[in-house]
Amino acid sequence: MEQPNLSYIIALSKGDNEFKKQVIVVLKEELSGEIENYFLHIKNREFKKTKEIVHRIKHKMSILGLEKSYKITNDFENNLADNSIENKEYFENVLPVMLDFLKEI
Repeated sequence: MEQPNLSYIIALSKGDNEFKKQVIVVLKEELSGEIENYFLHIKNREFKKTKEIVHRIKHKMSILGLEKSYKITNDFENNLADNSIENKEYFENVLPVMLDFLKEI
């Protein structure tokens, strides 16, 4: 499985360490709540709400340099629109990787 990185955030911040820190803080603050909401909605088979949360998390994957995961999650998001959970397992396996990475930085 690919590993998250800060390459995009570093490039985006253009040497502004305060901006870089703010982006990381926002990621940390938002991701855990979004994951909690994801599991609640997927458990209740609320596919529209699940799709919305997956969409938000997908963009955090992009910010953390998870290009392959972004593409697979995009497919998962589209599958949810058709009430399908194909790619759910892959998506759920990426979530703790993202959380662990953000805890370590």
